[in-house]
Amino acid sequence: MAPRARIRVRALLRRLHLWLGLTLGLLFALLGVTGSALVFYPQIDALLHPELRVEAVGQAPGWSSPVWDEALATVQARWPDKTGPWRFEVTGEAGPIPARYYDPPERAGRLFAPMMAWLSPDGREVLRRDYWGDYAMTWIYDLHMQLLAEATGKQVVGWSGLVMLLLLVSGLAVWWPKASWRKALAFKRDAVPTRRLRDIHKLVGLASLLLLLILVATGVLLALPVERDKALAATLGPVAPLPAPDPLPGEGPPVSIARALAAAHRAVPDARLAWIETPGVAKNGGSGVYRFRVQVPGDPSRRFPHSYIFVDPRSAMVLAVHDIRRGNAASAVNDWLHPLHDASIGGLATRLLAVAAGLAPLLLFVTGLLHWRRRTRARPR
Repeated sequence: MAPRARIRVRALLRRLHLWLGLTLGLLFALLGVTGSALVFYPQIDALLHPELRVEAVGQAPGWSSPVWDEALATVQARWPDKTGPWRFEVTGEAGPIPARYYDPPERAGRLFAPMMAWLSPDGREVLRRDYWGDYAMTWIYDLHMQLLAEATGKQVVGWSGLVMLLLLVSGLAVWWPKASWRKALAFKRDAVPTRRLRDIHKLVGLASLLLLLILVATGVLLALPVERDKALAATLGPVAPLPAPDPLPGEGPPVSIARALAAAHRAVPDARLAWIETPGVAKNGGSGVYRFRVQVPGDPSRRFPHSYIFVDPRSAMVLAVHDIRRGNAASAVNDWLHPLHDASIGGLATRLLAVAAGLAPLLLFVTGLLHWRRRTRARPR
């Protein structure tokens, strides 16, 4: 490319980066700050609610614990009108037991507003009851994921994320040195304020660029699941669907959670239990099935793994197993999105880096805005 053409392209990229930053920078900063808070949102939520600070004796409940049947009996007695399926989280810690009841009738019409409950470690007492979106951390979660605007907000977050990727790439292209890399990476402490602002902006952008690209790209794919699966089907093959088996014909009460868990554990003995979903009673009088969400070796997501075991509620027969180790490349991409986005794949160090990267867009927006205003005021009218 001729030198004059390169100058024109660079000037165009600089203008593009400027106006993308001025128009989307504040939204980018908002998503970054809320994302940083959500990296540790279960821990922060526990600190905000002292009623959950209870002493636990013994080991954390797992596959063979009788606590799960105690917990189910407690929530059914406390809320007899909630006859649908209950979900219990297996945290791996000897503490309160989180439970969820999806689609409560008192929250009808909301995209996602389950009733949340926390039980004592023995499953016999309700420590706390709340609704998703009504307390601080879930409100921040909804702000981050959908700008408090449900399906429409989720679309806005997803498609604006694509433009944010362009903002990041254009910033790298504008900075890319023409000659000396040493000068391009320098920070001049004694320079005029405008130059110092520009140096801070470029160094923060370079330091956080890789993590921001990962966080924004995975956020886009999580916010646009339909478009994502279509793109994966066109490139890597169709995403393997999750089974939805019906219970076997028969009558009588469901078997205990303990018995269903024993059957599920025999089916996938190397899995770690993460979530328990009870059958519940459908509106037509029928019931669903036990659904156990488990983490198998090779699954990068601990809290929300991607393998499932389905057990019949009356015979305790395993009806289906969804094991990600048998999935295709498209399913593998989906399996990695959430742990990459919430930085849960590398322990505490990775999460702290994600917190820092989430705060970077705010600093980039402030320094970029101040630099632009100083330069604009310094120009002759």
